[in-house]
Order: sequence, then structure tokens, then C-alpha cells
Amino acid sequence: MHILTCTTKIISKSTCKQKMSQFSVVLLIGLMMCVACSAQLSPTFYATSCPNVSSIVLGVVQEARQSDARLGAKIIRAHFHDCFVDGCDGSVLLDDDAANGIRTERTALPNLSLDVSVVAGIKTALESVCPGVVSCADILALASQILVTLDGGPTWQVPLGRRDSRTANVAGATANIPLANDGFTEIQRKFTVQGLDSTDLVALSGAHTFGKAQCLTFRNRLYNFDGNGNPDPTLDPTLLQSLRQSCPQDTGDSNLSDLDPTTPNGFDNNYFTNLQNNRSLLQSDQELFSTPGADTVAIVNRFAGSQTQFFDTFGDSMIKMGNISPLTGTNGEIRTTCNRIN
Repeated sequence: MHILTCTTKIISKSTCKQKMSQFSVVLLIGLMMCVACSAQLSPTFYATSCPNVSSIVLGVVQEARQSDARLGAKIIRAHFHDCFVDGCDGSVLLDDDAANGIRTERTALPNLSLDVSVVAGIKTALESVCPGVVSCADILALASQILVTLDGGPTWQVPLGRRDSRTANVAGATANIPLANDGFTEIQRKFTVQGLDSTDLVALSGAHTFGKAQCLTFRNRLYNFDGNGNPDPTLDPTLLQSLRQSCPQDTGDSNLSDLDPTTPNGFDNNYFTNLQNNRSLLQSDQELFSTPGADTVAIVNRFAGSQTQFFDTFGDSMIKMGNISPLTGTNGEIRTTCNRIN
């Protein structure tokens, strides 16, 4: 950075004061612009326009959760997949709309099993109290935090104020979202391009401490990991035999298995001890611990040893992920219905 001084060359005092004044104005404007950029999202964004937004979302998800123990895992996954494609803009919620040139992102391979059905109920409840105010992108962010907390996980202050996109990007979903059989280098690359570091990668992967995965996402680990008919050598033999019972070699693509076999519906740090014991369901998770020389190994060990450290870091990383390229101000729109543009 270059700092203007009056000692670099001989000029009059009046000229110097004039230049310094002009420089100060430019600097002040620049600082104001930076503050405005960082302040566009705020936990108090709806304090006046929809002060009960959190309690309304809580009421809907609490009821829905009674009949769906996997709800938290479903919604945080949708939020994650939304943010990794052109930022956290609710684009993942859009249905096909040929008239407006929209092809849903949920046809992309990483999104084929997404379940976002609860979002419609949340949006209806919010529209009845605060019509046209709360975005669908913010619903995903806020519902994720609430559901993680309900399942025993941490809480964090969710920055709000995102607006909704008017487009979807199925090609971006295919290219940007990590896959269950991605190797370590590819997983790390996909996080890096989003501005997320190795600590974020490990912390956010810890969301796999609850929920389930379909057989087709991990079958290769059970039967033909190396292309020669052998299982993944990093998979615990006892778990391997158990998984083969629920995931046959040629059938049962949609059969479900717990991501965390120890506490499948609770949000805790057992995910990391599973990695240490080679009991992770997905290859992309086990790679974080089993890749020689990976900088993620020490982070896994740290979180396995301290649930508090995991919880604190998870909240920070969720905020960081939620800040990926949001639409704010007059960009985008506030959708009346989350699955289609206004």
C-alpha cells in the first residue's frame, strides 16, 4: 500500500493539504465500501422486518423432525450443495422451468437424492407472517443451524440477508460438489476454490456425524475398490461384512446405511473417532485420515479428542461457507415460492 506524504518532493503547504484532503476522502470511501461489503449479512437482518423468523422456522422443523430423524442431515446437505454452486443463493431449490430456461440443479449426480420438501412448509409459514421478506437461501442457512442444535450439536449466530437467484446451474453442481468417491486431492481442490481451507474441510465433513447414504455411493469400497475385485483396504473388516449384508453387489442401489454407525442420529464428534478406526462409510471421508501426509490428519485427531473444539470450529466454518458469494442488496429476488422464480 502506498501512503501519501508531503516529504517525497517539495510542494507548497496549500497543495500538500489539498492532496492530503483528497487522499483522505478516497480512503474513507474505500473503508466505507469494505465495511458495507462485510456488513451486508447480519444475524439481525430481520430484526425489524421479520423479528420472529427464528421461532417460525423452529416451529416448522420441530414438527417435521418428529416424523423424520434425518431432517437435520437433509437440510444441512442442501445448504452445503447450494453454497458450492454460484454461492448461497437458493438455486438448488429451483425446479425445472423451461419457460424461463431453468434446469434444476437437483438432476446433477451429487443432488439426485436431495430432499428439500420441508422448505415449502417453512416458506409458507414465513409468508403468512412476513410476506416477501425472508429469502429461501436464508431459510436453508437458518434451518441448518436450528436442526444441528436440536440434534445435540453446536449453535452459532447465522448471518442473514441473502437473496434468491433467478437462475440455476446444473453444470456447476456436477463440477463443484464433492462426490462420495472423490480422492483427497480432488476434495481439497473443490473446497479451496470456494475459499475454504483444510480446517473448514474437516469441520464441515463432520456433518456426516448424522444422516444416511445410499448403497450406490459406497458400493465400490465393498467389492471393487481398486478395479481388481478387492475392497477398500482402509475399511474395517467387521464393518465391511456388515455393509455387504445391506448393500449387495448388484442390487439395492437406494438401500440406506448410517454415516455414523455409533450415534447415527446425534450430532457429535464420533465421526472423527470412526475415521481413526477405519469405520467411515464414505471414501471421501476416510481419505481425510488415511491419506499419507495429508494436513487433515492432525485436524481429525484434534476433533476426535475434543468435541468442544469441533463444535466451535464447525460453527465458524458454517458461517464462512454461508458467506460464499451471497446475493444482497437489489441483486436477485425474494422468492414467494422457493421452487420457482417470481
